[in-house]
Amino acid sequence: MTDQPLIAAARERFAPWLIEPMLENRGTYLKVAVAAAMINLFGLVASLFTMTVYDRIIPNDASSSLVGLSIGLAIVVLFDFVLRLLRVYFVDIAGANIDYEVGDTLFAKLLAMRLDRRPASTGTLTGLMRELETLRDFFASATLTAIIDVPFILLTLAVIALLGGVLVLPPLAMIPVVVLAALLTNPALDRLSAKSLGDGLRKQSVLVETVGSLETVKAIGAGPMLAERWRSALRSHAHSSLGQRLTASIAVTTASSANTIAYCGIIIVGVGLLRNHEITTGVLLACSVLCGRVIAPLAQIATLLSRLSATRIAYRQINALMQMPDEGPAGEALHPARIEGRIELRSVAFRYPNAAEKALDQISLTIAAGERVGFLGRVGSGKSTLARLILGLYEPQEGVVMIDGTDVRQFDPGALRRCIGAAMQDNVLIAGSVRDNICVERPDVDHDEMIRAASLSGTHAFMGQIANGYDLRLADRGDGLSGGQRQSISIARALAGRPPILVFDEPSSAMDGQSETDLIGRMQPEVEGRTLLLITHRLSLLRLVERVVVLDRGRIVADGARETILQRLRGGKVA
Repeated sequence: MTDQPLIAAARERFAPWLIEPMLENRGTYLKVAVAAAMINLFGLVASLFTMTVYDRIIPNDASSSLVGLSIGLAIVVLFDFVLRLLRVYFVDIAGANIDYEVGDTLFAKLLAMRLDRRPASTGTLTGLMRELETLRDFFASATLTAIIDVPFILLTLAVIALLGGVLVLPPLAMIPVVVLAALLTNPALDRLSAKSLGDGLRKQSVLVETVGSLETVKAIGAGPMLAERWRSALRSHAHSSLGQRLTASIAVTTASSANTIAYCGIIIVGVGLLRNHEITTGVLLACSVLCGRVIAPLAQIATLLSRLSATRIAYRQINALMQMPDEGPAGEALHPARIEGRIELRSVAFRYPNAAEKALDQISLTIAAGERVGFLGRVGSGKSTLARLILGLYEPQEGVVMIDGTDVRQFDPGALRRCIGAAMQDNVLIAGSVRDNICVERPDVDHDEMIRAASLSGTHAFMGQIANGYDLRLADRGDGLSGGQRQSISIARALAGRPPILVFDEPSSAMDGQSETDLIGRMQPEVEGRTLLLITHRLSLLRLVERVVVLDRGRIVADGARETILQRLRGGKVA
């Protein structure tokens, strides 16, 4: 229990998402420390072997003793080889475990992040996720074990002093030089690492934006504009990365030069001592060998500090992401077993981040369970925003959105959305099979339910004619399918599982007139008795609803029975 105060202090100082996996792997790192300690001790054996050969074996022509010493050295080298492999293995194991735990936590955070607090650029967000590799490379690097080698510098210096006396002065004098070079370059490394990360995220942002909308980029001729942005990002990132590498090399090069100076210093001083018979040839050679073991760990520390700067910047960026608030309640969330479908909005106001105007302004609305309501309005009137608030994707800045009398912010977001079938305007499909896109691994959606939902949406009509059928693999976002086909699959996904609430945002915008008519005919009996929110510009779809709400500039300007509102629309009496 003696390590508990240290563990508690570590938890307070570092972010839990990082320190917890590290503490879970402390047993592995302890094995690394033991291996490193043994490797350092074995390193002394080679120098002592050299001294013994020159001072004892050669003058006495003791060949049999040389054989015995060689056998002992061979055993030490063998153990050293095994321990070095084990050290690399244990470091990699610990790094892989930390990578898995932190990566899983970070992806869960990404899924739980409030959409109004996420980074504006998708490329920036994916770039931050990529910085996880920087953390993993640091914790899985053998350079990290250089920290364990530092205490053995003192042991090595003590052995040199014991054997050669003043021969300890050259390597001792070089230690402050190496440490000072590392400390002086560290602030510049921090600054350059931060700039390099920012430039890398900008480059990633341009790349993701271009690849994600390559068809549109080609169609509208935006290639030259994006190419110039890419070249600018490349130039900036190359310049900052070059400065980072050059600055990092200063400390490493200083350590290499210091090693050479210390070695030559020992030889120069040692020749004078040897001439005065104060030391033997074996001692001089042993001390020169040990000199390298003094400076080498410092060179590794210099390398570690350069990596530490990049790791620290990555840690700050990822930690800032982890500090973003999650959607859902701060305390224990409600997991509704069953939802009736009553929806109520009380004085709801909402503005998107950095938007000048409110998307919704003082909206008050009540939808009874099982009621089917259509929403009409101009582009930008707030219809889709209303659907997003009901789904809990965004939180209102004012007012409250309730389902069955409970604020949606009190529900577990995943549990709430399992009770709502949503077909949003974008019709984004996930890379995978058509079956995956409809079922989304929901336990209540089996093969029969998938076929039923696909038949209702019209998906079965074209999937039944394809050789692979529902196992057809889709590319990202469903590329390769027509807009109407993607829309049909999205509707099937919303209908699967018979959720009590349905939210359809322009469900037939990509369909032809006949497909839309057929869809309406199939959907009319399906939506009976279920709460339906239908957002559309097509009046033909209003056959599915019994009530119509008209929005304009984020406010309700008309609300009533379908026929009444349609008559007012035809007469031009709705602003």
